[in-house]
Amino acid sequence: MLAVSAKLSVPGDRIAFLSRRFLGVPYQASTLTSSAEGSGQLVLALEAVDCFTLLDYVEALRRATNFDEFTDNLIRTRYRHGIISYTSRNHFFTDWLFYNAAHVFDATGLVGGEASLKVEKVLNRKQDGSFFVRGISPVVRTMAYIPAAGFIDGASEKLLTGDYAGIYSELPGLDVSHVGIVVRDGADIFFRHASARYGEVVDEDFTLYVSGTPGVVILRPQ
Repeated sequence: MLAVSAKLSVPGDRIAFLSRRFLGVPYQASTLTSSAEGSGQLVLALEAVDCFTLLDYVEALRRATNFDEFTDNLIRTRYRHGIISYTSRNHFFTDWLFYNAAHVFDATGLVGGEASLKVEKVLNRKQDGSFFVRGISPVVRTMAYIPAAGFIDGASEKLLTGDYAGIYSELPGLDVSHVGIVVRDGADIFFRHASARYGEVVDEDFTLYVSGTPGVVILRPQ
């Protein structure tokens, strides 16, 4: 896989090629365990993925030419400063903008234009004051998202193959509720993701999928 993908110089093309190999891979919720991370053990389980680990693997693979590079990339993609631990993991989609800034950037405003909106959130703090992720301090973060209607009005035309898409969450304390990969095939745009509904990694019509959500956050590979 790596030898072939190394010939693809455009990040989006590499991401599309690599993620295609995951189509049909079973979905498994919570594939990362705090016990393994507590012992400094890297979880590498390509036989089953959840939506976030799918992106971890694809992003690590697209910058690698051999297995050692892949594992090193995976550690640095998944964890802050490359430290394997539950508290160092990038638990939120927008964490990538701060800890993987050399490899992705926020393209939400670029794609959404005037349709995009900005909101301030206190990530990890629920409405009742409790935490989504134990041991992680809440952080105030201003983020942009594109309401679903924005894609009907033409924002989807600016999407690129390989864009990482997060489904915006209206819940206090969360930035997104689900993530996947944008894949263009001519005039068609697909959302490639690890689906709990279908029990595996699938492609779904992007606009149709997004129409039933509050909106989307777009991170673009450098």
